[in-house]
Amino acid sequence: MDYPGNLFVVSAPSGTGKSSLVKALLELDSRLLVSISHTTRPPRGQEQHGREYLFIEDPEFRGMISHGDFFEWAEVHGNLYGTSRHAIEERIKGGEDVVLEIDWQGALQIKKIFPNAVLIFILPPSYEELLQRLHRRGEDTSDVIEIRMSNAKVEVEQAQFFDYVVVNSLFETALFDLKTIVHAQRLKYAAQRRNKSVVFRALNLV
Repeated sequence: MDYPGNLFVVSAPSGTGKSSLVKALLELDSRLLVSISHTTRPPRGQEQHGREYLFIEDPEFRGMISHGDFFEWAEVHGNLYGTSRHAIEERIKGGEDVVLEIDWQGALQIKKIFPNAVLIFILPPSYEELLQRLHRRGEDTSDVIEIRMSNAKVEVEQAQFFDYVVVNSLFETALFDLKTIVHAQRLKYAAQRRNKSVVFRALNLV
């Protein structure tokens, strides 16, 4: 399926800075929309229903699974996360560019269903720095941080299956790299043929 819109899928271990990078990217790029995932985990800090996530109970989530409502879903750290198939398809069919923050399992599921999806993996500069960031975040207990660090080693190994890799050593540099990926995708031949149709017709390219 060659939809006119782009689907950017961003994954990373917890504490790598994925959410902050995506938030900053959205503030810089008005053409980019965020897809809000469903989750069974409770809100953290200042998170709000319908802004960071759609927070629902486990039975409702599993009901949506049985009805085929999710593009992808996965269990992460004991909680369920899923992406609405309808919400994604309607946006990219309409020519909108959508960015989705999900774990690596969901990202690879989406790639199988939607081969044109652009998968981006955010890496920390080191495991030591990742551990410090998790402690500085102050959201998790020591036991939870230990689990996240153990999971991170498995998650980092999945970067080889992604289209692009961004190392978040310096936030501004990582943000620039993300912007570059989005911009380059919009300059591909098929995208330019759609967006610059007048020019392509004038040059007898369509």
